[in-house]
Amino acid sequence: MLHFRRTLTALAATSMLAAGSSAVAEEVTISVWANQGATENYRIDAIKIAADLLEREYEARGETLKINVEGKVFTSWSEFKQAVTLAGEAGTAPNIVVSSHGDIAPWAQAGIIVPAEDYVDLDAWPLNDIYPNLLEIATYEGQVWGIPQDAESRPFFFWNDYMKAIGYTDEDLAELADRVRAGEYTLQNVLEDAKKMQDAGLVEPGKGFWPRPTKGGDFWQFYMSYGGEFATDDGRLLFDREAMKGAYQFFVDAVNLGVTRKNHLGTPWDQWHGALTSGQVGIWHGGTWQYSEWTKKYGLDFFKNVTFTLIPSGGNERGRANTLTHPLVYLITKQDSEKEMSIAGELITIASEPRINALHAIKSAHLGITRSEEKVSLYANDRWTREATEVLLPYATAAPNNPNFGQYFEVMMNGLQAAWTGQKTVEQAVADAEKELKAALGDEIVFR
Repeated sequence: MLHFRRTLTALAATSMLAAGSSAVAEEVTISVWANQGATENYRIDAIKIAADLLEREYEARGETLKINVEGKVFTSWSEFKQAVTLAGEAGTAPNIVVSSHGDIAPWAQAGIIVPAEDYVDLDAWPLNDIYPNLLEIATYEGQVWGIPQDAESRPFFFWNDYMKAIGYTDEDLAELADRVRAGEYTLQNVLEDAKKMQDAGLVEPGKGFWPRPTKGGDFWQFYMSYGGEFATDDGRLLFDREAMKGAYQFFVDAVNLGVTRKNHLGTPWDQWHGALTSGQVGIWHGGTWQYSEWTKKYGLDFFKNVTFTLIPSGGNERGRANTLTHPLVYLITKQDSEKEMSIAGELITIASEPRINALHAIKSAHLGITRSEEKVSLYANDRWTREATEVLLPYATAAPNNPNFGQYFEVMMNGLQAAWTGQKTVEQAVADAEKELKAALGDEIVFR
């Protein structure tokens, strides 16, 4: 925080000199890059709103500052991250990047970003009102490197009419989230119910249970369902053999029961969304943000047709119901201009105010970042954000900010796909993943 106070002092001195002279109005360009979907325009637009407010604040003080915000939108995460990395290495990075908290560790180590806490005041409103667990997710080696731009979660979804057709009542469905949280309804029950739906002719074979169709952090939730943890107390990555076997076996069992297709991975997203929202699939898992697309683009009457819960426990002794949150964060990149980095910090702070952040949360079906946001009428009156916050967010965990996690993730997914498609047995897939990680990461990963 000392750096932050020195920065404010320097900016105040600069402003007083400018105000006391006949200097021309100062003009600054702040560039912002974000990967965003159709409903996520406020990843960049929030900074534009903040720039307008900051200009007005300067004007109210009798000063003049013109801020030009140049936004660049990406629609592919791989292209976006590659572009940021290359620009950072070349010294041409944008001032603000909106990205995954998982990028903090590698980009911090590469010198592409600076600690956000050096350019914002975490002890003042609105940042002092951010949920503590979200700030922890944005922390690396004892410093806060990013400011959460949103939160989300990845639940299980059940098609109500099909659950009723196999014996559940409205009361049962109302209690399902509590039963999942208590460990009374497990992943084994998911497979049984998916099979019942198919046997009853409610859905076609292979559509009883649909996971997400591509690689994604959601698959780590099944590892946690069987008791897996990401890291040791000293911060090294952790590979839990039994939990990984449980996660892999679940998908093998789903294929063997015929409720999930062997070639499901690779299903086009539009086909996946269309099938879910038209009642062709009985049970699935996805993200809270997809609610917006399902209801607006596909016309799904969500609360009439769907019940949502945490990811059920695997049913073993260490298993637990869970969900993963993967908040995007505002990151400030390393620049030659101290003033640009300071203005970036001011803009991020303003963009984090409850009414501005609520615009993003409601339009894109994400969850809020502060307690105050829950009191904003736009947010409080939205049933989805209200119920999803209550049912999911208190139980959400996140992947670690570890520079080696990306490699761990790649190996884990390769093993899962090999077991899922029958290329390897579960035991072979887990053993090969362990062997590969030992060779690649050495003492940086612990096996249990």
